[in-house]
Amino acid sequence: MAYVKRDDQGNIIAVFDSSKPGAEEYLSVNSEELIAFLKQSGDADNARGALSASDMTLIRVLEDLINTLIDKEVILFTDLPAAAREKLANREKIRGRLSDLDNLMGDDQGIL
Repeated sequence: MAYVKRDDQGNIIAVFDSSKPGAEEYLSVNSEELIAFLKQSGDADNARGALSASDMTLIRVLEDLINTLIDKEVILFTDLPAAAREKLANREKIRGRLSDLDNLMGDDQGIL
């Protein structure tokens, strides 16, 4: 997702990879409106913002692909370079902690 800032007429005037004051609306990086703006603007900063926003979703797709290949025994985890193994393991730990926190927050039914 890319966060966009609009002018008074509703036209996109800037793109960011995170929410900013005046740019809380997010669009899919596949949005025709966003793609048209990027083609028209020629502003490298706007293109970088959109690219950075799409990087976050692509990273998750690649993680899922790697895990699927490992699960299907197409590759082994140990086949990956040490740096890649470390990064994947760290991200999995972080996602596990976030999941635990979400479960903890959702399990307090009727406490109050």
